[in-house]
Amino acid sequence: MNAHRFLFDNDFRRPDSGAAAEKEAAALAQAVAQAHARGVQEGRAQAERQAQARMADALTRLGLAAAGLLGQADARDAEREAEAIAFAMALARKIAGDALDSQPLEAIADAARAALQHLRGVPHLVVRVHDSLLDEAEALVKRLARERGFEGRLVVLGEPHMAPGDARMEWADGGVVRDRARIEAAVLESLGQPSPSPPV
Repeated sequence: MNAHRFLFDNDFRRPDSGAAAEKEAAALAQAVAQAHARGVQEGRAQAERQAQARMADALTRLGLAAAGLLGQADARDAEREAEAIAFAMALARKIAGDALDSQPLEAIADAARAALQHLRGVPHLVVRVHDSLLDEAEALVKRLARERGFEGRLVVLGEPHMAPGDARMEWADGGVVRDRARIEAAVLESLGQPSPSPPV
């Protein structure tokens, strides 16, 4: 029969302090590790949010800057286009004005041809031109009327207020007007430009 000696030097009221310390140390280490892992994860999430916010802000700024540059480019393009149109109109006015000043009868002849090609059986035609061109315009229009077979009565009148090169052809139920100022205004309107104010 095996007998065990009674161990009087063991205290059974308290657990072994070494084992308890190990358990506490392990629990503490686990808590620290979990807290560290949570902190790392939250830090990464916060860093990612900040990076996304910075990226969104940078993209917004870039978009605004691009829109501003495009707006400036559009404004410059519109300004250049307006300047080009103004220059072209000034040049056209100059060329047309020089042509009319040197050959005002050409414009009158064009208007007369346009009118006479539609006039068959019309009893009379009245032509109004600047009074300084009365004699030349009368000879020109009579010649064109004969060439186109116009058999009605032809009257050519001088008007001091008309511009040289302008003409007004009138018959019983119609007419043709060649008015330089109105042509310029129509061209400007078709180009989207304001027409010049009439002289006072």
